[in-house]
Amino acid sequence: MPNAKDDKKPDDVLNLGNFLCFAVYSANHAFNRVYKPLLDRLGLTYPQYLAMVLLWGEDNQTVGGLGEKLFLESSTLTPLLKRLEALGLVKRSRDLADERQVRVQLTDQGRALREKAAEVPQCILEASGLEMGEAKRLLAEITALRNTLDRTGRG
Repeated sequence: MPNAKDDKKPDDVLNLGNFLCFAVYSANHAFNRVYKPLLDRLGLTYPQYLAMVLLWGEDNQTVGGLGEKLFLESSTLTPLLKRLEALGLVKRSRDLADERQVRVQLTDQGRALREKAAEVPQCILEASGLEMGEAKRLLAEITALRNTLDRTGRG
């Protein structure tokens, strides 16, 4: 009895429409198109917004801690944080207990921006066409996929 793989044409494996990674990649671009006008009103890029979301949730974090949560190297994160500092939204300073660590704190202006940003998640949910339960299920599945791929990639 032939298996399902034998029934496929050889070129089906290289059909872009069958690539899960491309679906995620292109969905990311679609998300960015929806986010852009919302974040333009806040004066933030998407990566800056993500850093601010983390700081709104827990202020006074280390650069290393932020990098772990954002899956970013400090060489990528530091310029982003410098731009947020230039905008007057955060302040970076050496940790008094361990000078090797740099801490990031919200300024009053950075804290105030949270109120303006509060509408963004609901706008994104509405744009997705998903119900809250569907969005939570999809989030859990994508997070599990990312975690599995991350473990595999670290081999």
